Amino acid sequence: MLAMAITQPETASVYASDAARWDAVRGRDRGADGIFYYSVATTGVYCRPSCAARQALRKNVAFHDSCAAAEQAGFRACKRCRPNESAAEAGHAAAIAAACRTIEQEEELPSLDALAAPAGLSRFHFHRLFKRATGVTPRQYAAAHRAERLRDDLPNSATVTEAMYGAGFNSSGRFYAESAKLLGMLPRDYAKGGSGATIRFAVGQTSLGAILVAATEQGVCAITLGDEPETLVRALQDRFANAALVGGDQAFEALVAKAVGLVEAPGLGTDLPLDVRGTAFQQRVWQTLRDIPAGTTASYAEVAKRVGKPSAVRAVAQACAANPIAVAIPCHRVVRTDGALSGYRWGVERKRELLRREAR
Repeated sequence: MLAMAITQPETASVYASDAARWDAVRGRDRGADGIFYYSVATTGVYCRPSCAARQALRKNVAFHDSCAAAEQAGFRACKRCRPNESAAEAGHAAAIAAACRTIEQEEELPSLDALAAPAGLSRFHFHRLFKRATGVTPRQYAAAHRAERLRDDLPNSATVTEAMYGAGFNSSGRFYAESAKLLGMLPRDYAKGGSGATIRFAVGQTSLGAILVAATEQGVCAITLGDEPETLVRALQDRFANAALVGGDQAFEALVAKAVGLVEAPGLGTDLPLDVRGTAFQQRVWQTLRDIPAGTTASYAEVAKRVGKPSAVRAVAQACAANPIAVAIPCHRVVRTDGALSGYRWGVERKRELLRREAR
């Protein structure tokens, strides 16, 4: 052979000096990936040399021999180039993100082959990677995105038809077949703040204060806690300003009794039919919360890892705050990384007491 392949030590020596490393960063040299990393003081992140992020000023850049060294210096991994993942993992993450954008932009759900082709993956491999990364299938992701658009568009559209097409429904038959499941009521009723819809509700009393339980035909849509029953009822009225709020009958009182039982003995648990609406991410977080065993807790970071989004700690906290179903979806079991109690929609003291009862 007239030439020999450059070995890893020889390759590393090419980037031994800071000047050579800076040249690699400026040229976005993929050959330097994995040999060193660079951090940017003004953003607090560290990247691969080939990162496509906006070029930083040299005075703000430092170099590190490993991800561990960069993190020990106080920097976090770039979400764009994902330096703490293998090249294959980073490529897969980028492919899934691109597929999500495609699904959101297309009126019809693209085929698995069309979604997998840009990443050079088979449809079966792509399907597994997508579900592992997002927690849902491409079809479920598309349905959740469409539902979110529909809920956002209906109150602001001149007609239900306008909202229907805006949300990506090309068939009125398909739209009306799915809309009640997505909204919990007829589209025209949802657009008018629940006008024409019937929501049964009742207020009870627990040892932790007042409790309100409300349900559509599909299931329980709200369990809220508070000091004053009137405040809970007003919040429900504000949520569906034009709905017909009807006091629960004897059968509904039994449902309320189950909710009260959850507060008094949260460790026992019970299966309530739920009608909870949210984004695909929120749904994944809420389902993960239901999988946390009574008597135990999980940190926001742990929940983020379980839903396949380890960097989405803040989004997990926001999903917990948006949870409309107290106790049955146990967001009270989520704590800070150090075990301390953080905010709770219905009061930190109630959260503390619910955890105490479960531990007991």
